[in-house]
Amino acid sequence: MPRLDGKVAIVTGAAQGIGAHYARALAEEGAKVALVDILDGTAAAESITADVPGADVAAFETDISNEAACLKLVDDVVARFGGLHILINNAAMFGTLKPQPFDEIDIDLWDRVQAVNVRGTLLMCRAAAKVFRPQNYGKIVNVGSDTILKGVPFMLHYVTSKGAMYAFTRCLANELGEHNICVNTLAPGLTMSEAVESWGPEGDHDKGLVIAARALKRPQVPEDLTGACVFLSSPESDFMTGQYVAINGGDCFS
Repeated sequence: MPRLDGKVAIVTGAAQGIGAHYARALAEEGAKVALVDILDGTAAAESITADVPGADVAAFETDISNEAACLKLVDDVVARFGGLHILINNAAMFGTLKPQPFDEIDIDLWDRVQAVNVRGTLLMCRAAAKVFRPQNYGKIVNVGSDTILKGVPFMLHYVTSKGAMYAFTRCLANELGEHNICVNTLAPGLTMSEAVESWGPEGDHDKGLVIAARALKRPQVPEDLTGACVFLSSPESDFMTGQYVAINGGDCFS
């Protein structure tokens, strides 16, 4: 039997990139999956439906920084699939951000990064908890970043938002544990998503430095992350909460 048979999952930031890979992996393990994004995720949903026999997935266009939109989304997902058991908080601003000194970051951009990466995660957790608490079960996977372990410079807006996920996960795990809700962080290293692949020659230099620093000296690809995502979403991790799982080929150790 598939490991997630009968479960319903929301994956945010799933219209493309790593989020689409998370959604596909969950569907392959039997979960019904809502692909949530501020962009149109129809193509990603159709690709999963075409490739995964019996997949039941749907795209939902939502701005997760808007509280009313998050509440409506969860209601719509429950109406469409009959429940909700898993929340993957993957949506984040990253690929479009340019490295720059902290005192040159536009304050409106700073606020927008925090609104999506931190506020959006909070709002999605609040909305999902309205379903998770009454059923005394739920899985929340917050996607972090190993940049917080290295103190990566010139990306203070992004790294700060991901550092927040480290504390957020621990605090929320303690708050929701009595309701049998597991909250963990999955922290990727630099992964060859579409956004990273498009960085150009200067980005190639940076990617080379990261690969050279790894114990496992190869590029990280989205498939390196999906196994951990499924594990943290499955009954196999039912006694695991508040943890920070770094998957980066040994670039740094948590």
